Amino acid sequence: MLQLSLVNFSKNSYLLVEGKSNSDRFYIIRTGSVTCIRSREEGAHVRLGPGDFVGVVPCMSGLVQYETVIAETDVVAIAVRKDQYPELIQSNAPVALKTIRTFALKMRIMNEQLTQLALKNISVESPEQMFFVASYYDKIGCFDPAVFAYYQYIKDCPGGLNVEVAKKRFARLKTHSKAVYFEPTEETIRNYPKGTMIFSECQSGQDMFIIQEGKVKITKIVNNTEVILAVLKKGDFFGEMALLADTPRSASILAFEDCQLMVVNRKNFEQMVTSQPQFVSRLTVTLSERLWSMERQLSNAAIANPVHKMVDMLSLQLEKEKFVLPEAGKVPRQFDLTPYDVATMCGIPYVQQRTAVEEFLKRAPVKLDDRGKIFVPDCVEIVKAAIFYRKQLS
Repeated sequence: MLQLSLVNFSKNSYLLVEGKSNSDRFYIIRTGSVTCIRSREEGAHVRLGPGDFVGVVPCMSGLVQYETVIAETDVVAIAVRKDQYPELIQSNAPVALKTIRTFALKMRIMNEQLTQLALKNISVESPEQMFFVASYYDKIGCFDPAVFAYYQYIKDCPGGLNVEVAKKRFARLKTHSKAVYFEPTEETIRNYPKGTMIFSECQSGQDMFIIQEGKVKITKIVNNTEVILAVLKKGDFFGEMALLADTPRSASILAFEDCQLMVVNRKNFEQMVTSQPQFVSRLTVTLSERLWSMERQLSNAAIANPVHKMVDMLSLQLEKEKFVLPEAGKVPRQFDLTPYDVATMCGIPYVQQRTAVEEFLKRAPVKLDDRGKIFVPDCVEIVKAAIFYRKQLS
């Protein structure tokens, strides 16, 4: 039987401390109130009270705390260990689903914050945005995602402002494209060639996908600039936000390499939530990891120097894998990313990337392998440099 403990915190005491690692529990406020403070948001404090959760994202993701939580009054909190979470949700699927939907909503909000900080603008949540996605990939010669996005735009906006241009480009590019699955099918397993689009931002859809083989990248296009929000691998899933919130896709997904995906529709998803608590637990962990990563990317977006941004982005990839600074010795690492991938992940505009990459290769402690992928002789140098660059922001 599940037994949760109560913890008392006196006024002005600390429940959580930003930067602390290895947190194995989160708290549900039972009585009293707390204040949440983040160093990157000077002067922005959030007040939480009974029924609110604190520390759930770092706990479930196994990553460092990204905020400090201080007791505003005397507080009584319920402590929930990470290993207790599956048992907690096993008998209460509606609560678990509500938690997941809250995470999904927060991710959508943070997507917009990240896009606004990285690109000094906000993305447009309109079907017309699909045309701009398509024309961006068309312009840079990535015709597979362009064809797919043109098709979805023509389908959703038959009277759209740019529909005639979209029809002409679609007809011209279609015969040379590897794009697949323009329409939903009943197949539970789908195969996507490298470079093809699974779905476009602002496209309607209610399917979630689980990666069986390969990798995909999550991207957004604003002002003719692409930002890679994440690269997902085997075992990861995506598309849950549209399924949970019944809203248009908030980002595009492209095959980063040849991939095989399992499709989960709304009916199957609800069955999995009620019958497979381990699936809900894994979904919560994954959403926590993404929220933590997005919090961390917001710090990256505040760095002005392109080389510093790229070094910090490499450090972020290590942090997501729970890299710990060793007491002594070097730690080499081969990344499956090119400098241009990293520049895109930082939101550096396409026209500025060549200069940024050249400076990065001159000044950063990195090398390239014979495939053009990044090799780091010593990860310690990367992480320490990134910490220094972020400290300059405070």
